[in-house]
Amino acid sequence: MANRQIAHASAPENHLRLSWHDTQMIATLSPQNVMDYFCRKSNPFYDHMCNNETIRMQRLGVEHLQNMTGLEYILLHVAEPILYVIRKQHRYNPSEATPIADYYIIGGTVYKAPDLANVINARILNTVVNLQSAFEEASSYARYHPNKGYTWDFSSNKVLSDKSKAGKKDVSAAKDDSGTLFQKQRVDMLLAELLRKFPPPIPPMLQNLQQPVQQAGQISTNQESNVDPSSTGNAADSNTSAPQPNAALDIKTEAVDMKPPPEKKAK
Repeated sequence: MANRQIAHASAPENHLRLSWHDTQMIATLSPQNVMDYFCRKSNPFYDHMCNNETIRMQRLGVEHLQNMTGLEYILLHVAEPILYVIRKQHRYNPSEATPIADYYIIGGTVYKAPDLANVINARILNTVVNLQSAFEEASSYARYHPNKGYTWDFSSNKVLSDKSKAGKKDVSAAKDDSGTLFQKQRVDMLLAELLRKFPPPIPPMLQNLQQPVQQAGQISTNQESNVDPSSTGNAADSNTSAPQPNAALDIKTEAVDMKPPPEKKAK
C-alpha cells in the first residue's frame, strides 16, 4: 500500500487538465508585461530553475537569454489583446534551441497546448468510444429466431420505431402518386401519335403469311378479268361482301385515333 502511494506521488502531473490565472493582472496584460505575468511563482507551468528566473534575480534584460544555455521561456506569438503564446525550450548555443512545450494565454488564463501525440490519442479514443457505444446499441436491437434467423426489433426505441413507420408511409405515398387521370390520358395520346408516325416493322412470320395471301389475291383478280361482263354485277356484290386479306395483315396502315368523334350538327 505504501509503495502505491509513493508511486502515485512521484507520477508527473498532467498539465493538460490545468489552467492558471491571476485576477490582479488580467486587465493590464500587454506584450511588455506578459512574461512577468507568466513567470509568477503561483503559476504551475513555470519552472523556477530556468534562465528567466536567473536574469530576473540579476535584474538583466531578456536579450541576455541568448547568451545562456539551459531551460528558458520566450514570447513566441502575440495577437493583442487576447492571445499570447509562450514557448518552453532548451538552449544549447545562441543559434540552436530545442522546443519542449508551448503555452497559450487567452483572456488572462494560461493553458498548456497539447502536442501531436496527445491530439491523435484523444481523437482515436473518442472514435473507439463512439464506435463501441454504437455497436452496443445496435446489438441490443438484434433478435434471433430459429425459423427467421436474425432480425431487427426497434419497438423498444420509440424514436427509431416512429422513423421507420414514417419511412414506410413515405414510400407507400410515393408509389401511389403515379399521376393524375389527365396525365395518363395525355400520355396515351402522345404514344398513339408516335405509333402513327413511326409504325413498328412487320415481323418475319407475318411477312411469310402475307406473301401467299397476296398471290391468292392476284389470282382472283385475273379470274375476274376473264369473267363475262354480264356477271360483273354479281361478282361486284360478292367482292364487296368478301373480306380483304390485305386489310387484316397491313399493320403499317393501322393507326389508333384517340381523339373523340366530331359532334353531329342538327339540320
